[in-house]
Amino acid sequence: MREIVFDTETTGLDNQADRIIEIGCIELENQFPTGRTLHLFINPDGRKVHPDALAVHGITDAFLADKPVFAEVAQEIVSFFDGAKYVAHNASFDMGFLNTEYQRVGVPVVAAERVIDTLSLARRRHPMGPNSLDALCRRYGIDNSHRTKHGALLDAELLTDVYIEMLGGRQAALGLSSRQDNAASRSADDEVVVIGQRPRPLPQRVTDAELKAHAALIDRIGDDAIWRKVQGGN
Repeated sequence: MREIVFDTETTGLDNQADRIIEIGCIELENQFPTGRTLHLFINPDGRKVHPDALAVHGITDAFLADKPVFAEVAQEIVSFFDGAKYVAHNASFDMGFLNTEYQRVGVPVVAAERVIDTLSLARRRHPMGPNSLDALCRRYGIDNSHRTKHGALLDAELLTDVYIEMLGGRQAALGLSSRQDNAASRSADDEVVVIGQRPRPLPQRVTDAELKAHAALIDRIGDDAIWRKVQGGN
C-alpha cells in the first residue's frame, strides 16, 4: 500500500482566498518510508502572507517572489501522489487548500476515501489528548527540538514518525532489525553447541500396567495396528 504523508504552509487560514506556499511530502510503501520526498515552495500569485501566518512559518513574500506558481508545479504534485493515499494531520485543513488549488488548475479534487487524517486517528487512540503534532512527538519520544518554526517538509517528517508509531510500525521494525542483527552477528567461528544424550535417562512415566494394556490393545487390532508399522513390525 502506497501512502504520502504531507503538510502544507499557507498565506492564511481561508482556503478560498489564501494560497499554499509550501508543500512537503514523504512517500511510504506498506507503512515504511521509501526515501522519496517532494518539497516545493510556491508563489501565491499575488496573495500576501498574513502576519499571523508569517509568525508561524516565517516564509516571507520576498522569499516567495521568484518561486513557481501552483499551476507550474501542479502536475509534479499530482504525479507524486498518483495512486496513493493522502495522509495529513488535521487533514481537512490541508485537503481544503489542496483541493481548492487543484480546482483552480482543472485537476479533479481528491475523494474523501483517499484521505487519512492522523488527528482523527490520534483522537481515537488517545481520547484524553492532547493530540497536536508536538504533543504526539512527546508522547512517542520523537525528537522535535529542531522545530522552532513550522515547515512543511519538517512537519511531514515528524508526522511520518508519529503515524508509523501510532500504527505500531516502530515495534515491528525493531523486531525485524533485532532478528537481522542477530543473524549478521553470527560467524563461521562461532562456537556450535551440540546437545547429546542425557547422562542419566529420565524416569519412565508409563506404568507397567499401562504398558501391558497397550500391548493387549495392539494384539487385538492385529496386523493393521499403526503402532506395529511405526515400530517396524515388532
